[in-house]
Amino acid sequence: MTLRSLFIDFNSYFASVEQHEDPTLRGRPVGVVPVEADTTCLIAASYEAKAFGIGTGTLVREARQRCPDIVIRLARPERYVAWHNTLCKAIDRAIPIARVGSIDEMACELVGRQRQRDVAVQVAQQVKEEIALAAPGGAIRCSIGIAPNDFLAKTASDMRKPDGLTVIETADLPQILHTLALRDLCGIGPSMERRLHDDGITTIAQLTAAGKHVLRHAWGGIEGERMWGLLRGAWLPVAETSRSSLGHSHVLGPELRNPSGARAVLKKLLVKAAMRLRRFDMLSGALAVRIRYIGHDERWEGDLNFDPTDDSRDLLRMLSQMIDGQRSQGRLLPGPARATPLSVSVTLYRLIERTQSSGSLFAPADETRKVDSVIDRINAKFGYNKVYFGSMQTALDHDAAPMRIPFNRIPDSASENEQRDNDAQHHALWLQSLNRAKVLAEGAHRRQAQERKGPDKKS
Repeated sequence: MTLRSLFIDFNSYFASVEQHEDPTLRGRPVGVVPVEADTTCLIAASYEAKAFGIGTGTLVREARQRCPDIVIRLARPERYVAWHNTLCKAIDRAIPIARVGSIDEMACELVGRQRQRDVAVQVAQQVKEEIALAAPGGAIRCSIGIAPNDFLAKTASDMRKPDGLTVIETADLPQILHTLALRDLCGIGPSMERRLHDDGITTIAQLTAAGKHVLRHAWGGIEGERMWGLLRGAWLPVAETSRSSLGHSHVLGPELRNPSGARAVLKKLLVKAAMRLRRFDMLSGALAVRIRYIGHDERWEGDLNFDPTDDSRDLLRMLSQMIDGQRSQGRLLPGPARATPLSVSVTLYRLIERTQSSGSLFAPADETRKVDSVIDRINAKFGYNKVYFGSMQTALDHDAAPMRIPFNRIPDSASENEQRDNDAQHHALWLQSLNRAKVLAEGAHRRQAQERKGPDKKS
């Protein structure tokens, strides 16, 4: 009995919800977008649209070129969150959910007799039946993977779509994975793939044959050893880690792709990070700023070390000094001349608990910290932007960077409270999916810009 995880992945979730609630869309190519603009990208595509090579991250104008009949629908987060809750209840009637990975992914732990293959398959079929009862009509479907751990179960769920069911037992490893590409595995993105290539690993067969020390080198630490174990079916619960950095990033909307807009968004991101620092009762001693430009592979990078602090004004001052110290005269941003900024990010490093700091002679006075505390309490109670710095105004005017969530983190809504009329728009799982699409959109914009420049032209 090597099976311990049953992983559920809803197929083209947002598009499927739209097709379920509007039966006229069933059987038709559908794309879901976060905003109504040809410059944005799809955050979901129905399987009918995928047949045209359209998927998450495809730019709207590109999708219409590939499939003129595609129906573009504006995202309705309140419906996706509501259906997420409904579907979770349906799954719970078949098997308890152990972990929610995203708005359309759930992992369940098999126990007792459920670890027998036949029984596990019966449980998976019951899950599908409960989903069909909750959402009759067949528009909302899921693929299920069953395996010795969550990592392999998620991989299995991706191997047969839509509406698939795949079982991976320890005896099937590693051969059953050999038909996959490196990027098919969760945790291997473009940069990780390049690092593996640098170590001579270009196929799954080579990855599964590599020793622990090789994967540790490729991943740069213990995560490589974890991957070695997961690929072999080991049950390795996610270990708790201490927080080493804290930050936010944002893909700029068209109206903010200018130097003043980029600077305003950077300041908003930094103030949000400082607010989270104070909530965690931590201090930061280093700041990293990154700016990407359309059509340029190289990003501008700025790094600064300083005495540990959590003071917003102090951090904003250092951000301005960093940018102003590296830009050319007459320009608001460093980086390539006349380049258009695409995305910005700020990250606070060298984090320590406040109690571990002996303080600095130049640290903010107690009265200043009291002001920060009052501002935080007001924003936590009434909405994040009730009190803000004037230099953030341009970002606020365009509702930029309301919240940002990495792929693997669910946000602390109490520390990133930005109330709106519709709370579902700021639901953690919805924002997690939205962020994934925005990262893909950034790559799509860069790719198209590079194609326009031509292969022989350099940035």
